[in-house]
Amino acid sequence: MLKEFRAFLMRGNVVDLAVAVVVGAAFGAVVTALVADVITPIIAAIFGSPDFSGLTFTIHKSRFLYGDFINRVISFVVVAAAIFFIVVKPMTMLMARRARGEAPSPTTRSCPECLSEIPLAARRCAYCSSEVSPAGSAA
Repeated sequence: MLKEFRAFLMRGNVVDLAVAVVVGAAFGAVVTALVADVITPIIAAIFGSPDFSGLTFTIHKSRFLYGDFINRVISFVVVAAAIFFIVVKPMTMLMARRARGEAPSPTTRSCPECLSEIPLAARRCAYCSSEVSPAGSAA
């Protein structure tokens, strides 16, 4: 049973998941610090106090802290915007730039007799059954 457990832990996807969780937690701390230390003070400088936690109302001795909810919604939107503009958008542009530079290698070619698409290594066409020379060899 211990051997099976060790094999389970050493599978690639378990290790990859563990690394992703650790890196994700560290990245979350960085994004939270960015929002708390940079973006929130900018919002405070523009709009005044960024803290709405004092906003409440009471109905029949029940206190509703809607200001705290507003704080959390604003925090979520700012974190989502920071991740989108600092991580997602640049990564999308980088991947698009990388994809433009790579041309996919062909895996098929046209049969000279019937013009059907056949695999590069084919020596006979599957459609018209004519003999064709393999790709790359002189005919």
